[in-house]
Amino acid sequence: MQISLERDINEIDRIVAATRAYFQDQQLPDSLVPTVDLATEELFVNMVRHGQAGDARIVLEMAPTEGGVAVTLIDTSSDPFDPRNVPDVDTQAPLNKREPGGLGLYLVNLLVSDIDYEFRDGTSRVTFHARTGERDV
Repeated sequence: MQISLERDINEIDRIVAATRAYFQDQQLPDSLVPTVDLATEELFVNMVRHGQAGDARIVLEMAPTEGGVAVTLIDTSSDPFDPRNVPDVDTQAPLNKREPGGLGLYLVNLLVSDIDYEFRDGTSRVTFHARTGERDV
């Protein structure tokens, strides 16, 4: 599956609908949907909020893999930012002692089986794998 998305938070509804349809069509395990939804939404929102302004679209790709699914987000108008290199979040600290931000990507890195990042010529490509038997939401 491949869809082209506007650089707009409102596209999340379209992402969720496309994910559900793809999972049903490919007969992928429903147990992976929460992880895929959370990771895809977090990565997409970060691309929208922190990417360069303009009309460049973000491409979402999904492909079945052994025991799961590979999800790729491609942003053709971005600055380098590797989502694997986010500091750990002290989830035991009181809320008033925590710095805002970072929790979403921290959770993504905990939940997905693996995550890859590539930046070349102004294009960021993030791929993660969600597999059955891995950490669930």
